[in-house]
Amino acid sequence: MFPSAPCLLEVLSQPFKRSQQGLFHGKMRLSGNNVPFSLKKTRRTWMPNIQQKRLRSETLDQEFKLKVTTRALKTIKKNGGLDNYVKNTRHELLGDEGMRLRLLIKDAAEQKKQERKHVGLHEALSSQKQLDLQSAEDIRKAVGEALGLPGLARCVVFLLCTLCSP
Repeated sequence: MFPSAPCLLEVLSQPFKRSQQGLFHGKMRLSGNNVPFSLKKTRRTWMPNIQQKRLRSETLDQEFKLKVTTRALKTIKKNGGLDNYVKNTRHELLGDEGMRLRLLIKDAAEQKKQERKHVGLHEALSSQKQLDLQSAEDIRKAVGEALGLPGLARCVVFLLCTLCSP
């Protein structure tokens, strides 16, 4: 009925809710027993090593203040920054915050690509107009005169230029 319903159920059923608020790289709370010399076991939990860090996104040209595990920091450094980490990491390891960042970075990258494409097309059209103003014969004559070649040699330069041009 709702396409996002399985995603919502998956998020609600995660055992470690705090991992949804940062980049935890799949790290969760672990539980086990303290076992002293008397062997009287008591339950305890081990929490992931979480650090509050400011990480910069080059694509968005913005800094984000995130809760990050040391494991995720190591992987971010290995991948060469937050953008590459978010793009190349599996969605199971990213969590909600990581997927939100992935969408933001992906949208910004597509927008920049469209802008570059538009600017590149505009530049190509303006350079084409400049080429139309100078014909190929004028260029070949200028090359022949610059080399100090007589008329027959200019013809040879003309032939070489036509054979070499794509």
